[in-house]
Amino acid sequence: MVRIFNHYLRRRTIMQIGFDVGLIVAVLLLVAVGQGVATLQALPVAASHGLSLAGFIFLINSATGFYQPAAKRSLTETCARALVALLLALPIAYALTALLPNSLDQGGAVTAAAMLAVSAVVLHRVYASHVANPSHGRSKILVLGAGATAQGVAASLRAADPHAQIVGFYAGSNETEIAVPQEQLVSAEQGISDTALRLGVDEIVVALTDRRGGNMPMRELLDCKVYGIRVLDVATHFEKNLQQISLAHVNPGWLIFGDGFNQGAFRSAIKRVFDVVFSGLLLLLTAPLMVLAALAVKLESRGPVFYRQERVGLNGAPFFVTKFRSMRADAERDGKPRWATKNDDRVTRVGKFIRRTRIDELPQLFNVLGGSMSLVGPRPERQYFVEELIEKIPYFAVRHSVKPGVTGWAQVRYEYGSTVEDAAAKLQYDLYYVKNHSLFLDLHVLIETVAVVLTGRGAR
Repeated sequence: MVRIFNHYLRRRTIMQIGFDVGLIVAVLLLVAVGQGVATLQALPVAASHGLSLAGFIFLINSATGFYQPAAKRSLTETCARALVALLLALPIAYALTALLPNSLDQGGAVTAAAMLAVSAVVLHRVYASHVANPSHGRSKILVLGAGATAQGVAASLRAADPHAQIVGFYAGSNETEIAVPQEQLVSAEQGISDTALRLGVDEIVVALTDRRGGNMPMRELLDCKVYGIRVLDVATHFEKNLQQISLAHVNPGWLIFGDGFNQGAFRSAIKRVFDVVFSGLLLLLTAPLMVLAALAVKLESRGPVFYRQERVGLNGAPFFVTKFRSMRADAERDGKPRWATKNDDRVTRVGKFIRRTRIDELPQLFNVLGGSMSLVGPRPERQYFVEELIEKIPYFAVRHSVKPGVTGWAQVRYEYGSTVEDAAAKLQYDLYYVKNHSLFLDLHVLIETVAVVLTGRGAR
């Protein structure tokens, strides 16, 4: 994992993006040179068009999930995604290169090369997903501990990355209950530093069930760090590898003294400019869609087109969120708040469609322009549920230290939830966002939101 602006990305993902961008730009430049137009004026034009095209391909590949692990994806599904990517990418490649002057694109050679390069990039993504060895170059991980905590760490690592190279478990000196299989234990005859060096370990995750009574080999772990081996506690492991703050393994000291949770006037100003510009653009682009949605809601059932409801916002202040009405007008006729559930029988036929495609969320862009919401942030909850969740879930109130969002890290990482347990699971992603939020992470969330909409993942 590589840390960029406080957000962790897989090293393999960065290499994939670099390969795709480099290939497209290189092909356009080579074709331009091959046509004998390698002048000081022509090459920058070809390079800029190549970078623009590479940017669009990056967005398309991200939206179709090609930069995500494909272990649970069938070859058929990957090919279907590739077809969608090509249907989007090839017209864009043609349109961008059509803007080149005739002197630079003699006989349409650059256009043909661009379309071939785009096709090669998409086909390579299919190859990389199912044929190339994704475990090549991965970090070797040694887990310090052999109890239930260590077993949970290994399970989370494999869930996040099925090709994670866990070389073994090193039992603590005072551990009595061994939860991992015996064949996965490494010999404790040597100290942990010597064992790590012998196994060529890159990272050690400290997952001891009990750290008291000398069970924590502090000196040897320091030696490991001096030797260049990364040493992580369990909370940092979850933050780095799963992009979440684990409620089961975090403590107030880790939150207070660790990095992150930096708001600041400058960051707030940048985020506000970002919100205003992008929400304004999205409103212009989606205006026809919103008009059609409003007509469909009005024609299908009696009641208002828009649904306004009080939610809890920044610093616990109440505000009214606006959405397209997707339920019957008498959805809460008894006046008692209820969680919206998957396949909720209160949802109308039009409501099912606009909820599945997230069209019902579009009016919240007016909340963003008004300043009560942000494009990206924790989803706002109703006061009734907030009081219940604060009482039952530790650190829940921390999510109110930033503005709520139309979309968020929890929304793109966790399926739709309707229970206290789901709220706790989503909070782990919300805390990660509050701790590490930046313009880079906001863009990442928006790109993944497009993927969620296109694939219907977590549809309500």
